[in-house]
Amino acid sequence: MSQTYVPSFRIRSATEHDAAQVGALAEEFADYLRGIGDHTDLSFNAEAYLRDGFGSNPAFAGIVAESQGTVLGYLLYHPGYDTDRGVRLLPVLDLYVREAARRRGVGRALMTEAAAICKQQGGKELIWSVYEPNKLAAECYEQLGARYIGGLRFMTWPV
Repeated sequence: MSQTYVPSFRIRSATEHDAAQVGALAEEFADYLRGIGDHTDLSFNAEAYLRDGFGSNPAFAGIVAESQGTVLGYLLYHPGYDTDRGVRLLPVLDLYVREAARRRGVGRALMTEAAAICKQQGGKELIWSVYEPNKLAAECYEQLGARYIGGLRFMTWPV
């Protein structure tokens, strides 16, 4: 089995200039999730990234892993709070690494940077959801030392 070489990369803040590449990766992510059974209307794209991630009231911020001008992966987050424990936390909204860059430390580096951002903001932990059939992601997170939260189920109420 041949391996794809991924040159060194750097982690940096996501910018408006990353819209096309982040949008393309988000579409790859949606295709991947659909391939493992997610029937959600996955519609995050470059337009949504620009519309909701920037301006006077951004809904999220992000970081990217970049190598030679190519975005290898991205992580989007926003500040949060846990009233049960009275602590700040950082909800991770999306994490995706292009297939050729997986198992090269890109996802770990993005999560490590998100943890540093969380600490800088006075936070105590990252929190995120994992689509149950996404075993690849779950294994990656478990290798980082993440654990599942028992006894909770997410709900939604369209308004």
